[in-house]
Amino acid sequence: MLAVTVATAQARTAPQPLAYLKDLLLLSKPRLSGLVMITCAGGMWLAPGHIGTARAVLTVLATAVVVGAANALNCYLERDIDARMRRTRDRPLPAGRVDPFVALGLGIAAPAFAIPILSLAANGLTALLALVALLTYVLVYTPMKQRSATALFVGAVPGAIPPLMGWTSVTGGVDAGGLALFGLLFAWQLPHFLAISLYLREDYQRGGLRMFASVHGERATRLWMALTTILLLPASLALVPLGLAGTGYAITAAVLGLALSAYAISGIGREGGRWARTFFLGTLVHLTVLFVALFLSR
Repeated sequence: MLAVTVATAQARTAPQPLAYLKDLLLLSKPRLSGLVMITCAGGMWLAPGHIGTARAVLTVLATAVVVGAANALNCYLERDIDARMRRTRDRPLPAGRVDPFVALGLGIAAPAFAIPILSLAANGLTALLALVALLTYVLVYTPMKQRSATALFVGAVPGAIPPLMGWTSVTGGVDAGGLALFGLLFAWQLPHFLAISLYLREDYQRGGLRMFASVHGERATRLWMALTTILLLPASLALVPLGLAGTGYAITAAVLGLALSAYAISGIGREGGRWARTFFLGTLVHLTVLFVALFLSR
């Protein structure tokens, strides 16, 4: 009877294959990786020239693998921080469902395969950009979050590289069009992550991270959100004179940018996290609609 009880308990606690695979996938932060795939594909779609379907698919998938590996390494390095935060304490590593060295191994092995594939499917420049994004995110941005609020600006760099990678995979070079896409994603991330730092401020403080709102306070963060949102408008419209988008996109970008700016300005004198969360969701809608308009315009 005792043996049966022990066997039953072991069966209940033993990791199930599908659940374990799901946890491994969660290490890559699939929603973030999915967004990166969209922006990378968008850079390809807008770039002048042709890459071929097979090469395009390989490039987008390899880009997603590199991003997923960067996220897995981030989970490895911040597992103790994640355990202290309500939002992240149920992630696979702090919850104990995946061994930390599994995440470390995946984070090292995956780009070792994906970056050479990028070099073959696209070109050496695209592979180099992937490596720069990986190293910047893991070795600079991740530890910097514990020391300085300026990590916000550093973290926006690897987040803005994927559309540039999509562009260079077709053109083989960095030019005004690719830099405009980089600038758009860089500018968009600033108010987006400022909003996150505001409505999750207490959680970040529990984790010991020096996010912008934790360091500079709520009022300054709301002011910066308004300023960076206003700067996002010309960054989104810069694609039009470069010939990457037409009138329909220009109207869409102008309406979205003005609406988001007005909402950001309206929040300067407010208090509480609900407005910041709504603004955060608004930035996601903004980017989604903007890229749909870009695709249709092209």
